[in-house]
Amino acid sequence: MIPFKLTKELIEEIETLIETKNDNELQSLLNEIHYADIAEIINELNEQEATYLIKLLDSDKTSDILTELDEDIRESILGNLSAKEIAEELEELDTDDAADIIAELTKEMAQKVISEIEDKEHAKDIVDLLRYDENSAGGLMAKELVKVNENWNVLTCVKEMRAQAENVTRVHSIYVVDDEDKLKGRLSLKDLLTTSTKTHIKDVYIPNVDSVRVNEKPEEVAKIMSKYDLEAIPVIDEIGRLVGRITIDDIVDVIKEEAEKDYQMAAGISQDVEADDSIWDLTKARLPWLLIGMMGGIGAASIISGFQDALTRFPVLLIFIPLMQATAGNVGVQSSAIVVQGLANDTIKGAIWGRLGKELLLGLVNGLALAFVFLLISHFGFNTSYLVSVAVGIALVTVVVNAAVIGTFIPIFLNKRGIDPAIATGPFITTSNDVLGILIYFSIAKVILGF
Repeated sequence: MIPFKLTKELIEEIETLIETKNDNELQSLLNEIHYADIAEIINELNEQEATYLIKLLDSDKTSDILTELDEDIRESILGNLSAKEIAEELEELDTDDAADIIAELTKEMAQKVISEIEDKEHAKDIVDLLRYDENSAGGLMAKELVKVNENWNVLTCVKEMRAQAENVTRVHSIYVVDDEDKLKGRLSLKDLLTTSTKTHIKDVYIPNVDSVRVNEKPEEVAKIMSKYDLEAIPVIDEIGRLVGRITIDDIVDVIKEEAEKDYQMAAGISQDVEADDSIWDLTKARLPWLLIGMMGGIGAASIISGFQDALTRFPVLLIFIPLMQATAGNVGVQSSAIVVQGLANDTIKGAIWGRLGKELLLGLVNGLALAFVFLLISHFGFNTSYLVSVAVGIALVTVVVNAAVIGTFIPIFLNKRGIDPAIATGPFITTSNDVLGILIYFSIAKVILGF
């Protein structure tokens, strides 16, 4: 299969076909393109053109297209569709995707759409999903699954599975429940095929099955599925009843969103924003950390102003201020990034003191290496005095060790307090290490140079 490539020529061709209302050729062209690629095309069209395509194509394809669109584009398209038209799209979707789209509608419109869904069982499942917090396993799961009763025999089980599988896009697992719908285990397809039709399911099912509760955080679900290499995981309610399942495609979306959020937080963006958001939204997301950075700069300037006499006597010290700030910031961000990644992957174990001790030793090794390189460069490149070079070298080692410890301690501390440790990287660590680095630099220089 040749990978799809979105080109300017293709967009222009589609725009021309829409303008001339050449529906037959438009359908012929788009029928050969995957729905995810059509969504990419629609993201490049204006609202009227996008709505025209959605109304033109069959619901079995446009329903999947809607799930792939940017939220803003999807919102504008849905605003141009009637409640009945939206309901027709949702009937083609799994309940989790349908619930996500319903949640984006106004309360009044959502009620109208649900009332227009002809499959009342499908509508009931969507309503059931909407009662869960979107940031939970319940809000992430789908109701479509295949389950069998432990008291059925194999023949009954196969008949029931055939009926259930009609509504399931992909059968990852066969779950076993009791008469109260409580999850008991899973059924191996191999055992099902090789067992007598009169055998009861309770005699052949596998009792060990990983599951999550409806109130579990999506990040925790992702960790479990990643750890045990699961393609799907069943979801149970507070009393152990099987209520849905979460599939790997939903978890990939969770991991992607979490990575994007952590990346933005590491860059000093405190809210989930995108490049196309308004100036006001972007300003609200960026300004808080910029103010913190500015306060850090003012703090560093205040420290420097307190050593004006020293700078008069040893003006060469001014040259190495950027060195201290840059090194401290870089080391701190490196340390915190490793720790944040370890916390996210749940690979950091043991006491905090062991981790701090390791980073302290690592900081000392790196600091000594940097100081050695600096002494060579300062001697041959800057022609500084021996005492000044020694003062700067010792300060550099101390700054590196301090930055490594801070970059390790703060994320772990925040994580233990239930705060996302990703907030520790970027501007927070850089600013704190800049200020402390300057203070350490001048304090050590004062002791050695005697000013």
